[in-house]
Amino acid sequence: VQLQASGGGSVQPGGSLRLSCKVSGSILSVFTANSVAWYRQAPGKQREWVARLLSTGGTSYVDSVKGRFALSRDNTRRTVYLQMNSLKPDDTAVYYCNFQDYWGQGTLVTVSS
Repeated sequence: VQLQASGGGSVQPGGSLRLSCKVSGSILSVFTANSVAWYRQAPGKQREWVARLLSTGGTSYVDSVKGRFALSRDNTRRTVYLQMNSLKPDDTAVYYCNFQDYWGQGTLVTVSS
């Protein structure tokens, strides 16, 4: 199984980005039966959990992103998306996706004016 995270970039405060996490090497039934999570690590800080998309379709978010971030998934593409709106400088971090025991390589999000 391999995870590929993409979609990061540089935006101004208030801007939006959509991150993608593509899971390859997993059969559809395994992909849909497991949750996918996003974490982030800001410079000089520990990695923190950001959001989780459950196999049931339920979602959970860290308080700091509630109402601004939204998860979705495309099972046919084995891909989970993290839509990030109203971005703040505090959202600056490398974002990682996690599926079972696997991690993506991270994608950098920079929010700065």
